[in-house]
Amino acid sequence: MFEAADALLLARLQFAFTVSFHFIFPAFSIGLASYLAVLEGLWLKTGKALYLDMFRFWVKIFAIAFAMGVVSGIVMSYQFGTNWAVFSDRAGPVIGPLMAYEVLTAFFLEAGFLGVMLFGMEKVGRKLHFTATCMVAAGTFVSAFWILSVNSWMQTPVGHEMGANGQFLPGPSWAEIIFNPSFPYRLVHTVTAAYLTTAFVVGAVGAWHLLKNRDNPHARKMFSMAMWMAALVAPVQIFLGDLHGLNTLEHQPAKVMAMEGHFQSHPEGAPLILFGIPDQDAQTVRHALEIPKASSLILKHDLNAPLDGLDTIAREDQPPVAVVFWSFRIMVALGFAMLAIGLWSLIARFKGKLYDWRWLHRAALVMGPSGFVAVIAGWVTTEVGRQPWVVYGLLRTEDAVSPLGAPAVGASLLAFVLVYTACFSVGTWYILRLMSKTPHPHETGIEGEMDAPIRTAGITPGPTQNPGGRSMPPREE
Repeated sequence: MFEAADALLLARLQFAFTVSFHFIFPAFSIGLASYLAVLEGLWLKTGKALYLDMFRFWVKIFAIAFAMGVVSGIVMSYQFGTNWAVFSDRAGPVIGPLMAYEVLTAFFLEAGFLGVMLFGMEKVGRKLHFTATCMVAAGTFVSAFWILSVNSWMQTPVGHEMGANGQFLPGPSWAEIIFNPSFPYRLVHTVTAAYLTTAFVVGAVGAWHLLKNRDNPHARKMFSMAMWMAALVAPVQIFLGDLHGLNTLEHQPAKVMAMEGHFQSHPEGAPLILFGIPDQDAQTVRHALEIPKASSLILKHDLNAPLDGLDTIAREDQPPVAVVFWSFRIMVALGFAMLAIGLWSLIARFKGKLYDWRWLHRAALVMGPSGFVAVIAGWVTTEVGRQPWVVYGLLRTEDAVSPLGAPAVGASLLAFVLVYTACFSVGTWYILRLMSKTPHPHETGIEGEMDAPIRTAGITPGPTQNPGGRSMPPREE
């Protein structure tokens, strides 16, 4: 069924599909791990059981999201060797060590402390357990650090040398490779996006339970904390996005041209095209709704600043404009919608109506998935905007693919779609089921869901035997 298909397109679709599925879970777990550390820290500081209940409510959700993120992430490294063998061979000397450091630092850190965090509340001291929670949160950040360093080097490759066999070889300074020109901007923008994603999920859950019972103290605290995060971080994220865009304009101008829909150069100030239909064949945006010279003001901080267009880029080097144009607008629109919710919550808080305004709660509930949509749209903008390069300006995507036939790639793509849809749909359903349960006092964590560790043989443990042979009842939580 894939005989007439393009193997390169199928390989790109497969990578896009699996990365999109994977990206959803780290975008949630990075922020949720930090939120759990904050909740446990507040519990230790104040002694209020409310924070412990909230920690136990969210730690079960974190465990599932973290597990699905790890499982879906493993697939990515295999795809480098299957569908992108040429890329692996050419760029492996540079990106291989960076990905290995992600395993040696972040993954080992998370693996070492995750068990204590999930199952050790009643088995270790409070300070040690809090340390474990903080280490897991730090591990999620370190993981993002290395992965985004790899991606950023592919966007702005520096610090390497070209070997005689065409390989990218690390130069004398690894710091130049790791801290490449786009990395600091991409790191802070992505991690902040993860925090906002978590904030709106927590806010949506709090809003859901407030709509059912506005007097629930756990729902009130969830919603309040989430709305503080939205109000304070959303404007910061918009500012960071602007800085990231200016950095992209400097190092990847064709991507910004596609984002803005600028097919023609504008020597006396470029318009900001709000909406339109990009026509790459005709090199124009049809039915454009635009604000004169506003793009020059945003990108150059000067109304009359000249901006180059895609007419300065060879056709074969232009990214797919329509995809980048619309994914960028989706991301920006959701960013401003988050800002609006944050400002709305500040007004409600000032008026003492934060827990009473039902339309605010409904809006927060609708905005629950907005962070996931925004990060996927941002990823599409970044990756599609880099095309036709896999290592920007140095290695074309069509030259990096493995010499596989379309049927082989298509079959694996179909298998991924079926397996991912089945497995992750069940996991997502279970997470939503946990979120729908009303948070209450004396909430049980993962430890409270079982009387003893589950054995891999599937045998349910019997009553505990004391040294004298008498059966002992399970320990009360």
